Amino acid sequence: MLLPLKQPCGWPQRVHLRFRPDRAETRMRTFLLTFLGGLAALVVFFIFLPLVLIMSFVPSGEAPRTREAVLELDLREAWNDQPAADPLSAAFGNESFVEILLRLDAAADDPGVKGVFVRAAEMNIGSSRAEELRTAFLRLRQAGKFVVAHSQGFLASGPSAYRAISAADEIWLQPGSPFEAPGITFETLFMGGLMDKLKVTPEIEQFYEFKSAAEVYKVEGYTPAAETAMSELATSVWTHSVADIAADRKMTPEAMRVLLEASPYTAERAVELKLADRLGYPDEATDAALKRAGEGKLLPIANYKPAPRNSKAVIAIIGGEGDIITGGGGPADFLSIGTPMFASDRVAADILAAANDERINAIVFRVDSGGGSAIASDQIWSAVKKAREAGKKVVISMGGAAASGGYYVSAAADMIVATRSTVTGSIGVFGGKFAIAEALGEFGINPDIVSVGGEYASAYSTERLTAVQRDKLTASLKGTYDRFTGIVAEGRRIPLAKVQEIARGRVWSGEDALANGLVDKTGDLIVAIEEAVRLAGFKPEDGYQLRLNVQDTTPFDLLMGTMAQSTGPVSQQQLLQGLAGIVGKDRAAALLRQLAQAGQPPSAQVWMPPVSER
Repeated sequence: MLLPLKQPCGWPQRVHLRFRPDRAETRMRTFLLTFLGGLAALVVFFIFLPLVLIMSFVPSGEAPRTREAVLELDLREAWNDQPAADPLSAAFGNESFVEILLRLDAAADDPGVKGVFVRAAEMNIGSSRAEELRTAFLRLRQAGKFVVAHSQGFLASGPSAYRAISAADEIWLQPGSPFEAPGITFETLFMGGLMDKLKVTPEIEQFYEFKSAAEVYKVEGYTPAAETAMSELATSVWTHSVADIAADRKMTPEAMRVLLEASPYTAERAVELKLADRLGYPDEATDAALKRAGEGKLLPIANYKPAPRNSKAVIAIIGGEGDIITGGGGPADFLSIGTPMFASDRVAADILAAANDERINAIVFRVDSGGGSAIASDQIWSAVKKAREAGKKVVISMGGAAASGGYYVSAAADMIVATRSTVTGSIGVFGGKFAIAEALGEFGINPDIVSVGGEYASAYSTERLTAVQRDKLTASLKGTYDRFTGIVAEGRRIPLAKVQEIARGRVWSGEDALANGLVDKTGDLIVAIEEAVRLAGFKPEDGYQLRLNVQDTTPFDLLMGTMAQSTGPVSQQQLLQGLAGIVGKDRAAALLRQLAQAGQPPSAQVWMPPVSER
């Protein structure tokens, strides 16, 4: 009811008198509020959020023409070698290293790009990657563009971080930062002692003495054969790294070697020794780069969209990166998004699709893998061979590693191009199991089996192999090894006896692989593209267009993929993060990679030795 009340000012005011609601009314109101709140959340999640995502994916029009730009490149960022193979990884991932190389190459011919400003990495980025970046910067300089690099120090992690930017017009070092590049180290984590403590027996056979990927589970250090191979690999990479840096800094290789091996130095001393040009902070180096460009502006390389080239040749770039596995690949859980997988079904399908596309003149197959499943490798090798039979020229571009299974998939190509620092070869095979019966017995677990059929039926039980089982396993692996070496001999047109001499599981640098006939030419991705253009019958002046498979992520892909991957077991990324704080990121990644390899199905494996470069 409404009652008029008098206020001091004389104006009447209406006052609402309300009665206290009963408990049933309170419960009903709470229910309605909860229901409406939940309904609103559903509307936001399933309608409003997707609309926002859709709008974020709608292009804002044609990319503006680049004018007076200084491209900005940060080498401290983590890049996969190749574009993501699935939409979800593409949505959350960075630009790939291949895309970076292609944009730097396009910038050399772009009048709107004046130069590049580079933030150098402090730690190792890999010698092969450093070599490709250095080559890209040399092309830019030859085209009249400048390259200015700034470093906040080089830590004791090998020469690659310094080598990547040694070709710059100007190298800046931050005052007080260290300069350390005394040599190169390859490291393998051996688990023989761990297996002894766990009472696990690695029942693994290998072909042959250099196939040390199997030895990491059986011994506690390099065997004499493995040590020889790794020492020669390190010597090769160190020697040509020093030679490159010396040429860029206008010194003799001997003088540069003495300087580097005597490091560390302070930044000030490094400038005095002409290992760098100037002292300064990042903002000062940025200003110096912009001053060179006149009225230039910084443009992150991820935002640089080169104009299409006028050209006749059409080259498809198809990639395979990571562990070679059967199937279609894709992340196992949300935290594994972005982990590259060299999935045989997907890669073989991409190669065959390009082979059957009449618009494509040649294929560049980018390989960055230390191997994996022999069966998966054979499937991809077959696709390359069929592409050639269909009349397409196929050129391999090897990344940081193209060894064991990574070499297997390359062997049928028309031409193989590797950097001098690529780790390749490792033509060998291993396989077997881990006998864990004794280890389980320590915990009171006693596996027992009933086996019907031949003696090999129980070969993959928890017990050790019998003599008959070992003989059959060895014969099976020998068959895979013979097929592998035969494929190399056929594809490379090398006598089988020569292949068997340089195979035996041994790794080689790209430089040494050129000498023994395993590769045709040393060079970067752009060299491989140019060779594909030539083999397809075109002249350099004809130019080329590239077809690179970059995933377009739709809002639906992003939404459904995120929901599908939101739950699952502990991922490799979670384990990596935990271990990295104890043993370091590189060692943690190597350890997890070795444990993952140990858990592979009991079939022939073609992995290179698990080596980390520092």
